[in-house]
Amino acid sequence: MTDKLTPVSWKKFVSRMNKLGFSGPFFGGKHPKMRKGNLTIIIPNKHESEIGVGFLRRLLNQAEITKDKWLSV
Repeated sequence: MTDKLTPVSWKKFVSRMNKLGFSGPFFGGKHPKMRKGNLTIIIPNKHESEIGVGFLRRLLNQAEITKDKWLSV
């Protein structure tokens, strides 16, 4: 296991978020959303390219997920 964030596909991102307790994605509006309790995050639309490290870091910050927790899933 690496100790650095790496780009991730949309499908893998959603799968890991589900494992971390988020439900969804829920579609409607311009972008899908995922929820965990009272926390809702807006995620990118599904596309061919990967989610880059910078964007992934911002998404994890919004979701209150640490790098270590993300890498442990």
